[in-house]
Amino acid sequence: MGAANGTNMTVILAFLVTIIALAFWWLLQQGVMSKPWLETGPMEEAAGRSGFPVERLGLGVFLVVIGSLFALFSSAFIMRMDLEIWPSLTLPPVVWINTALLVVASIFLRLATRRSDTRRLTRDTTIAGLATGGFLVGQLLAWRELQVVGDGLTSGPAASFFYMLSGLHGLHILGGILALGVLIARSGGDPDRTKLNVGLCATYWDFLLVVWIGLLLLFMGWANQLLDICRTILT
Repeated sequence: MGAANGTNMTVILAFLVTIIALAFWWLLQQGVMSKPWLETGPMEEAAGRSGFPVERLGLGVFLVVIGSLFALFSSAFIMRMDLEIWPSLTLPPVVWINTALLVVASIFLRLATRRSDTRRLTRDTTIAGLATGGFLVGQLLAWRELQVVGDGLTSGPAASFFYMLSGLHGLHILGGILALGVLIARSGGDPDRTKLNVGLCATYWDFLLVVWIGLLLLFMGWANQLLDICRTILT
């Protein structure tokens, strides 16, 4: 048992290091290592050449924190499975509809970042917001279906983890919707500022989509198979 837990911790640490490495690579791609104070010319021109809004740095740090949080909860789920055997959780069919809605939202936010026409940008962000709202409603329906078949909050560890992790994910989605509305409202009609804010939200949505797919793999048992492969490699 101790050896298995040690292997689990090794895999978890490797996962966290991977998240941090990807975040650092992303920040480098955004120009975080640029030195605008060494640029010559007017201040506005030099700032424009630096090309790295501070909002992107804040988002990158925030995503690392969220990724670490979900990684820790997922590791707790996997380690709990090693301690005891519990009945598997059958995901309701509406979960796949919810996943499709989240994919649609992510796609339309990405499309919005490429729009130069304000009307089309507004249309795409509205579609993304509606699809995301549908995802949240679908999650509530998924919870209700689980309760109908007897998989309530206290019916077993698998169900409890699903409610906790999907609820935590839903809260981050809800926060993203509120942030999207606030950022667009604060853009003041400035096209460049609007595209920047929508781009930040698109990155956030992409990240939450990846997290959601990871949670699905976890509850479908595929993550356990990957963990077994990692154990085989490490041992």
